[in-house]
Amino acid sequence: MNKSFAPSHIVPLIVATAFFMENLDGTVITTALPQMAQTLGVNAIDMSVGITAYLITLAVFIPVSGWLSDRLGSQTVFGSAVGIFTVASVLCAISQTVNQFMIARILQGIGGAMMVPVGRLIVLRTTPKSELVKTIALITWPGLVAPVIGPPLGGFLTTYLSWHWIFILNVPLGLLGIFLIRKYVSNAHQLEKRPLDYIGFLIIGSALGFTIIGVELVGSEGFSKQAIGYTAFGIICGIAAWFHAKKHTHPLLDFSVLKVPTFGITFFSGSFTRVLLGATPFLAPLMFQIAFGYSAFMSGLLFFAAMLGNIGLKPLTPMLLERFGFRNIMLGNGFIAAIAAMICGMLSRDSSIIGIILAMFIYGVSRSMQFTCIQTLAFVDIPPEKMSGANTLFSTIGQLAQGIGVALGAAIIHITVIARDGNINNPSALDFRITFFVVGALIFISLKGYLKLKPDAGSAASKHRVSTSA
Repeated sequence: MNKSFAPSHIVPLIVATAFFMENLDGTVITTALPQMAQTLGVNAIDMSVGITAYLITLAVFIPVSGWLSDRLGSQTVFGSAVGIFTVASVLCAISQTVNQFMIARILQGIGGAMMVPVGRLIVLRTTPKSELVKTIALITWPGLVAPVIGPPLGGFLTTYLSWHWIFILNVPLGLLGIFLIRKYVSNAHQLEKRPLDYIGFLIIGSALGFTIIGVELVGSEGFSKQAIGYTAFGIICGIAAWFHAKKHTHPLLDFSVLKVPTFGITFFSGSFTRVLLGATPFLAPLMFQIAFGYSAFMSGLLFFAAMLGNIGLKPLTPMLLERFGFRNIMLGNGFIAAIAAMICGMLSRDSSIIGIILAMFIYGVSRSMQFTCIQTLAFVDIPPEKMSGANTLFSTIGQLAQGIGVALGAAIIHITVIARDGNINNPSALDFRITFFVVGALIFISLKGYLKLKPDAGSAASKHRVSTSA
């Protein structure tokens, strides 16, 4: 079939599948670590290097994805990324030592770093504004669902097959993806060949890498000197990257797109919201197991309701946005998300299963709607020549927000436990309750930024029309 006659939904489905592969691999190995450690002859704690190496590689290489796409073409980079990811998955499965596994995960992270931003860029370049809401909703759900089903899927494969199947399953998906990419995705690229900003790549990579290491340490150790030091150095590098970009002719990260109101507001307020909403998938399963005494499997089943909420509202999203507009939806739904976080804090060991499932479902619905709105509105008013830069910047901050969300939840629990009895290994239901209430309150605060949006913001995508008599 000629690429120009490809069905409009084929390309978004290809991108959505790639997103699912990348997001799933970030979480699926968590429950498989003990068996992997036994096979490779190390303890389970040492295996965490596979998770950390993957996340850091993602963060470091995402900023260069836009430049590569403009230089070599989106089909070339996207297809190569899926190929690298697939080969790395095979190398992970056949690893004999922890060092071999770490190297394979770094290679996998390089592939993942190219897949997500370039895949989104392909969709943004090929989707009309009027269809952007539906399309972004389609490619957003894998990133919401994969972290939910990752741990239980990893546990199932490890228990009934072996941990190797976690990575082997990527092979048929990857091979099919490469075939479909070559068949349906055009090799669009920028005519202007921009030179690579090597200094910017070094500074930005340092900023993201050290910040993620720092927030990971905050999550595991609390506010230790090492955690604060890494995080502080990462922030300093980030400030240096900002000033470098303002002076460079062709910066790796183009901060000029922040002048577009819809992008600027969703970049700052939306990133704050994404950090907060990213804390709950970490907090809720932990609360179910530690405070409520549920098994890991039962905990996963309860949180599965959030995945149903993530998917359930997708068909109604375009209709709701057309009726109420981005501004009203993001404010109203943000309010619901804040209340949902506080409801999670009100749950207890004596809460009914139905009540817990309902709370998780409401959280999932509000999280899904807010993420779709943020990721759609950000690009509505971006001119075509700025789309690559905006997408790279948005993807970079999104990866950082994902890591900070988990660390924030862990840090609040650390503070409450230390204030209560100092035994960090024994968080209680009260500690989780306080944490959820703090997260809910911070979500309320994040809504202030959305008040700056115009009533008709993003109308080209939402089709919302403001009454002239209003």
